[in-house]
Amino acid sequence: MLWLGQSAFRVTTLTGKVIVIDPWLRTNPKTPAQYKELAALGKVDVVLVTHAHFDHVADAPALAKMNNARLYSPGGVVTPLGPEIKFTMVRAEHSSEFTWKDPATGRETVLPGGEPVGWIIELENGFTIYHMGDTGLFGDMRMIGELYRPDLILIPIGGNFTINAQKAAFATRSYLRPKFAIPMHYGTFPILAGKPEDYVKEIGGAPTKVIVPQPGEKVVF
Repeated sequence: MLWLGQSAFRVTTLTGKVIVIDPWLRTNPKTPAQYKELAALGKVDVVLVTHAHFDHVADAPALAKMNNARLYSPGGVVTPLGPEIKFTMVRAEHSSEFTWKDPATGRETVLPGGEPVGWIIELENGFTIYHMGDTGLFGDMRMIGELYRPDLILIPIGGNFTINAQKAAFATRSYLRPKFAIPMHYGTFPILAGKPEDYVKEIGGAPTKVIVPQPGEKVVF
């Protein structure tokens, strides 16, 4: 797994399939320079989008078109890889508007972008990833944890537009109980002030192992 800043991840499965989630790369200040060009990601099989905000969807159409890849997103924004890999949309507590700029006039229009979602990704060996998208805290996280039993959660901690480090730790400890957690969606802008060290501190003695990669750093499970 490769974190590319904000909520963008590249997941490479055991059989070499490549899934990219929430690709905002070319104008993302946290994306490493070597990944500012979409071609640097290599072959992509599927692109997943959690909602229509620019910092999650900006490069999704171009990346999907470049690779002739399937693009999955909530209804209002736009075949699995095979029977071994499963994708499931789940709820997220957020908003989802798409800002479209008319190339002829330069005027911007804000359009509805469907319901925000998170993604459950079950890989070939059963290892299950929960990319939570942008979300607030909601009680059904407990049901998601009990039903899908994620091994790894990709959890926002920035606050202001998502849960902060403290609420993220509560959801991790009380609702989801994964083996691993990677915090995301923090530090890209000053307003996303959540810090991974606060998340780790709040996790306390929970059995979850928190991994804090730098953008461009690979993590192997």
